[in-house]
Amino acid sequence: MGTRIGIIGAGAIGCVVGGLLTKAGQNVTLIDQWPEHVEAMKTKGLRLSGTCGEHTIPVKALHIHEAQGIREPFDAVVVAVKSYDTEWATALGITYLREPDGVVVDFQNGINDERVAAMAGNERTLGCVITIGAGLYEPGHAMRTDSGRLGFKIGELDGRDSPRARDLVKLLNAVAPSKVTTNLRGERWSKLAVNCMANPLAGLSGLGSAEVRSEPEPRRIAIQIAAEVIRVGRALGFEVEPIWGVEAQRFVDAAQGRGLEAVETEMAAGTKFLSGGRPSLLQDVLKGRRTEIDYLNGYVSEQGRKVGVRTPFNDAVVKVFHGHGVGTLKPDPKNLEPLVKMLPR
Repeated sequence: MGTRIGIIGAGAIGCVVGGLLTKAGQNVTLIDQWPEHVEAMKTKGLRLSGTCGEHTIPVKALHIHEAQGIREPFDAVVVAVKSYDTEWATALGITYLREPDGVVVDFQNGINDERVAAMAGNERTLGCVITIGAGLYEPGHAMRTDSGRLGFKIGELDGRDSPRARDLVKLLNAVAPSKVTTNLRGERWSKLAVNCMANPLAGLSGLGSAEVRSEPEPRRIAIQIAAEVIRVGRALGFEVEPIWGVEAQRFVDAAQGRGLEAVETEMAAGTKFLSGGRPSLLQDVLKGRRTEIDYLNGYVSEQGRKVGVRTPFNDAVVKVFHGHGVGTLKPDPKNLEPLVKMLPR
């Protein structure tokens, strides 16, 4: 893998990755659709803070329309946009991808690898499961919000342990410790469970990443959500990897009252790796933006219907969000009340 990297979507994760890769000497171009953010990076550099340290890094940043001026193809294109922007971002990226062996890396929440591969081709697509947390609360300034030991899990869609996956791991080690996974889909469903728990509950309540796991009622709702995600993933034939270090089956058991307190204790203990971060969906709600709810909990509900697995908690989460228009949801713990009422007594 070469060293010219294009990142489509300079959000929180895109900036942490792009900034630290640039600092490590890689040739990175950040392309984004938020004008003020791009201008801030152009004029002041990219400021990074939080658990990755304090840095101000001169970066190459482009508005989307400026991509027309790209002269040399990228060796790798990272798709780091919201799930609903997958197709156009992939189309933009492959326009500037080196032929024939350039690679597109899916750096998103949700289950989007097939959607990326449908445009880029399986032979040019890699998946990346992200385990770091990050925030972008003002133009030109991103922060890492976790202190976990593992940052990225890179995998081929067919489960191979390939040289290009190992090359990408070497690159990303400059950002956070990374590894190759031969169970990309199982890792995806594990991360989907995390996203389906933390993102909507934070978006509805205003609670941060740590509070969703440490407050009793949100935590118990999260366990019910995770159990449904795991059941659906397994029904589709995937071996769901541990979630926050907890074996998947234990969430299924806890949702039925078996070993519940132990799982709750481990969930709360895991917050020591967090430092006041807000899940990305809460960031979107606070900015009045469209959320990814249909690509997270909505996706689980859709797949559950296909395989005959009931998903009442994920269905209810989606219904609550759909009850608000874009930009109208006001985070408040009271928004969780319909979900609290569903908890087993």
